[in-house]
Amino acid sequence: MSETSAIAAQGQRAKAASRVLATASSTQKDDALLAAADLLVDRTADVLAANATDVERAIAGGVAPTVIDRLRLDAGRVAAMAGGLRQVASLPDPVGEVLDGWVRPNGLRISRVRVPLGVVAIIYENRPNVTSDAAGLCLKSGNAAFLRGSSGAITSNQAIAAVLREAYVKADLPADALVLVDDTSREGAVAFMQQRGSIDCLIPRGGPSLIRSILDNATVPYVVDGDGNCHVYVDAAADLEMAARIIHNAKTQRPSVCNAAETLLVHRAVAEPFLAGLPDVLAGVEMVADPATIALLPSATEATEDDWSNEFLDLKLAVKVVDGIDEAIDHITRYGSGHSEAIVTGSLAAADRFTQRVDAAAVVVNASTRFVDGEEFGFGAEIGISTQKLHARGPMGLRELTTAKYLVRGDGQTRG
Repeated sequence: MSETSAIAAQGQRAKAASRVLATASSTQKDDALLAAADLLVDRTADVLAANATDVERAIAGGVAPTVIDRLRLDAGRVAAMAGGLRQVASLPDPVGEVLDGWVRPNGLRISRVRVPLGVVAIIYENRPNVTSDAAGLCLKSGNAAFLRGSSGAITSNQAIAAVLREAYVKADLPADALVLVDDTSREGAVAFMQQRGSIDCLIPRGGPSLIRSILDNATVPYVVDGDGNCHVYVDAAADLEMAARIIHNAKTQRPSVCNAAETLLVHRAVAEPFLAGLPDVLAGVEMVADPATIALLPSATEATEDDWSNEFLDLKLAVKVVDGIDEAIDHITRYGSGHSEAIVTGSLAAADRFTQRVDAAAVVVNASTRFVDGEEFGFGAEIGISTQKLHARGPMGLRELTTAKYLVRGDGQTRG
């Protein structure tokens, strides 16, 4: 069997499982999720042994430390994955929710209800936790998870998928509620993106090269989990101590993720006092900047044009002094990726202007961009953060993994 045929066969297995999941009860799905969480904890040693193989291979290959951080698992991260499954089990089941309903003059009763998408395919890079997170959210929303991870995390992904599939069977649900593609070749990735006969929605989770591949090759519907070139704007009316705490958290708490801040914009009126303390606030962070910032922050080096639009995913930050909120908004409009943008201000008028004019999936006032996350929003472990505007935008939780259908009930009406 060719690689393309093998992937097509796997997609059909997921499709068959999706028909079972679409009618599974909430209790069945919750039991499977809780069984998966327990088994994942019980098999922690096996999962970590598999992950160690991937990490060792990555280190030997000279992979960047930030990528290894995303790849590496420990007992705490495995426990967090199990906790995410339990949290998803505790959430309301969106399937069957009546969105609205009405009665027509002819007596037809029309309602719109949530139903699963069917087969949700996720293609992702070196984040083995995505295997568990995606599978859990797909299961709870009645979808089969068709997953294709990276070659760098393949051993980890196989171990996690095996645990979850075993748990599903114990809960009387099909093992193929989760199907993991073992083919990690580029040709396999393209074939995966073109499974029109099985995939109902494709979600990529990765860097610019993966997104470009989706845009160039996918023939199935997709929702882009885009770059996170996130900005923090410190307004003239900002509490500077608050601003320092926020930029410290947004940049350094976990720099390798998409909701970390990549650019700091500072109002000229507060630039001198705020930038003077920035090296202490962001110790260990490389800063690139415009000339006005460098005049106040000599440790910074001059930013290139690419720096303003770059998602560093590292301890690096672009810094710019702006003349006011409108210049800050114009900069975000030009360089932002539509992910998450934050303002720190004590002015309600400034906050309102920023939230109304900034076009992003999430706009944050007086808090860190790191809160733009499915779990922090109360959705459970998210499937990704959409920077698109159709179907889903922002953190994608259970509801974003459903669609709607109309139910029309009559008592013999015919159309004249």
